[in-house]
Amino acid sequence: MLIPRQKVPSLSANLVGGGTFDLSTDASNFATLVVFYRGLHCPICANYLKELERLTPEFAERGVKTVALSTDTQGRAEKFAESIKADKLRVGYGVSLTKAREWGLYISAGHGKTSIGVEEPDLFAEPGLFFVKPDGTLYFGNVQTMPFARPDFKPMLGALDFCIKNDYPARGEYTGAL
Repeated sequence: MLIPRQKVPSLSANLVGGGTFDLSTDASNFATLVVFYRGLHCPICANYLKELERLTPEFAERGVKTVALSTDTQGRAEKFAESIKADKLRVGYGVSLTKAREWGLYISAGHGKTSIGVEEPDLFAEPGLFFVKPDGTLYFGNVQTMPFARPDFKPMLGALDFCIKNDYPARGEYTGAL
């Protein structure tokens, strides 16, 4: 389990359109918003990340860089990025299942074609969302076992405004005796 205010595992991935994402050198002002999505086969991911694509400039205004990552192959990630018309949102691919598990993500086995007729991979990571501070520590984290009921991006912007204005600390950091 990742702990707020502690360093997150290393993370890098190739990006659709060329280049690489490396969390250790991403240099945001407030945080990098890392969203792990299930892959091309997931229509819920597509709708979810269309919203993040639309709101990426508003996150940038608050000093937050955005990236969406999956365990998909390059070809699947390219199709996914095209389907959501990713222009501002960086889309990365090829995150290993081992790395996904390091980040606390749940791993699922594929069960054939989804409702949009795309085959699920044999294994893939379930969704996760993390704000990582420039010093590499976790500010906020959310992991899920299902693609449903994810954190809504629009209210996150207001929460970010509050957190930035009030220098609100990361919460959930206590690991001592109970």
